[in-house]
Amino acid sequence: MTEVLRTPRLTLRPVGAGDLAWLAAHWTAPDVRRFLFDGEAPDTAEIEEVIADGHSPLWVIVAGGTAIGVAGLRPLEELGPEVYYSLAPEVWGRGYATEAARAVIEHALGPMGLPEVLAEVDEGNTASLAVVERLGMAPFEKVAGLLGPMIRYRVTVQT
Repeated sequence: MTEVLRTPRLTLRPVGAGDLAWLAAHWTAPDVRRFLFDGEAPDTAEIEEVIADGHSPLWVIVAGGTAIGVAGLRPLEELGPEVYYSLAPEVWGRGYATEAARAVIEHALGPMGLPEVLAEVDEGNTASLAVVERLGMAPFEKVAGLLGPMIRYRVTVQT
């Protein structure tokens, strides 16, 4: 994947091998991994695998020349592609998650040709619940998760 995504305030560039150290520090920060990895920090081999996986695109979110997070798509079990994102805590509350996730979803439903994009959010993650609602995603299922109930959302191609 080589496509760069742009929004009014952000550049989303494909993650590369040179991002390993930064991504490891980002994803092992307790506040970042709390909901994204159910509190478990991924190890270096897992992060290398994510970077190398060309089937699950991942972008570094850049604002003002600084990497502030990541956004991407990954399989949600056998249901379909899930949008996911994480931001550095110092930039929370600025609308970057919604802006980056919207860019990924529009790319997925447009140029990638996917019929729908899913999201799975911990019921206790009120910030991400607000993001998926701002994105116009509709809830369709509640499932058990390691940290408690998870709500699944979807958005489809508008015809």
